[in-house]
Amino acid sequence: MRILFLTHAFNSLTQRLFVELQGQGHEVSVEFDINDAVALEAVALCQPDLIIAPFLKRAISEGIWRNTTCFVVHPGIRGDRGPSALDWAILRGLPKWGVTVLQANGEMDAGDIWSWVEFEMRETAKGSLYRNEVTEAAVKAMLLAVDRFAGGEFRPEPLHPNDPSITGTWQPLMRQSERVIDWQCDNSSDVLCKIRGADGFPGVKDEIFGRELFLYDARSEPTLQGEPGRVIARCGPAICRATNDGAIWIGHLKDKTAAHPFKLPATHLLADEVAELPEIEADETSGYREIWYEQRNGVGYLHFPFYNGAMSTRQCRALLKAYKQAKQQDTQAIVLLGGPDYWSNGMHLNLIEAAESAADESWRNINAIDDLALEIITTDSHLTIAALQGNAGAGGVFLARAADEVWVREGVILNPHYKDMGNLYGSEYWSYLLPRYVGEAHAAMIIDNRLPLSTRQAVALKLADREIGQTGDGFISQVCRLAEAMIRTPAFTERLHYKNARRRADEQVKPLSRYREEELEQMKRNFYGFDPSYHMARYNFVHKVPKSRTPLTIASHRRMASKWKRVS
Repeated sequence: MRILFLTHAFNSLTQRLFVELQGQGHEVSVEFDINDAVALEAVALCQPDLIIAPFLKRAISEGIWRNTTCFVVHPGIRGDRGPSALDWAILRGLPKWGVTVLQANGEMDAGDIWSWVEFEMRETAKGSLYRNEVTEAAVKAMLLAVDRFAGGEFRPEPLHPNDPSITGTWQPLMRQSERVIDWQCDNSSDVLCKIRGADGFPGVKDEIFGRELFLYDARSEPTLQGEPGRVIARCGPAICRATNDGAIWIGHLKDKTAAHPFKLPATHLLADEVAELPEIEADETSGYREIWYEQRNGVGYLHFPFYNGAMSTRQCRALLKAYKQAKQQDTQAIVLLGGPDYWSNGMHLNLIEAAESAADESWRNINAIDDLALEIITTDSHLTIAALQGNAGAGGVFLARAADEVWVREGVILNPHYKDMGNLYGSEYWSYLLPRYVGEAHAAMIIDNRLPLSTRQAVALKLADREIGQTGDGFISQVCRLAEAMIRTPAFTERLHYKNARRRADEQVKPLSRYREEELEQMKRNFYGFDPSYHMARYNFVHKVPKSRTPLTIASHRRMASKWKRVS
């Protein structure tokens, strides 16, 4: 079928549905929901059999849903209605939740039901639930609904409020008054729940050191204590705030009135206020851990669950130090595990935007990532594996490909391109790694297409080596089994020798230093040149400036219309 996505943004869920439906042979095009006139024009150009709305912030125009079947992906159980579905489920501590595919009509979230899938809730942030359980449920529900629609015989289920099997109800937009933290009365679990339910957006409004701030990225602290509400310690990017029964860590804050009114690490935003606080060294029992290492049965495992997958200069240097230490251990393989939500998304654009010189910080950041990539590529003592539990984008994809093998969880989305960030050239030795693994033709296609890749596409292109079906702890367990089995095979030593011989041969043809110099020469133009495209694109991304149009790379209906216009 020809399917048009009408969406507020090309977010992780939209991208996953995009690649899944394309993988089933459907022709899928995307239009950003800017206003009714633009949406109506897109429908006229595309002439879709079906419209899917995976992520909308307003109702679909009657002129659209009356003439074309529109599926709305609602992150709630049957009968649940309203814009804060997941927020309320987290705040109320519900054990189960779900995703429902509805047909759009004149009433918000009240259309006929085409499919639904439920899932067990985890105690985690809203964004993590959305990227994992909600996304997986949405894929299952949407594929089922599309199959039913294509079959032509299924009749959707009307939403009957009196049906005892439908337990969801109308829920209003959750306001800050429902999220407010009472530091004297709320215990640590209450505080964590409130911040996690607002993570990503909109955050929890609160006051720290007399400043009105929005809180994000909360973690428990099992050992520290203090006066409820007081900030008592710092660790890496996070501040520790006491509750009435312990303490929690807050990793990120936003000050909407500041010169940089976007999310930043807490210790960066409050640098002066927390300078004299005790600094905690994170370990398995206390602190805000960004990086940790463990090993068993001859394999080392390096974890780095950086918030939203962004890697600052400081974090890259810390990870490089941890990686070098891992190489000194008595192991034969190193697994780079990233975090459960993201493996890496490359440079830390928020911190770059907040720097005194964005160009200088961009230069420091890309060089710090390159240093890490170089260390991985030139590792001659171990086989290295990048095991992607979560999505990866831009430089994060090529940092993963620096490893000898890339293993990806089924359903992970890869965005191996830079150009959407103001025609950024990119580094991380991609000009060496891509042709080596995928070939010259595929390398050019991957860099130029600006499209997300599914795990199946990544494996087919050799951008990844293995797809693993399990999720969560099951994924980690399978990675451990495979890595430990790999080093026990008789061919392991031979493979290590071959790897090092090939690296030496590649170096004779063209040294890695030359690849880096050539990439960074282009990056220097992006950072310091006359064309401000990168700086404008970064500003718009960090400040969440709404798109004024849909990129032609994903809007094939507009691409074709433009081509027809040129021909005529």
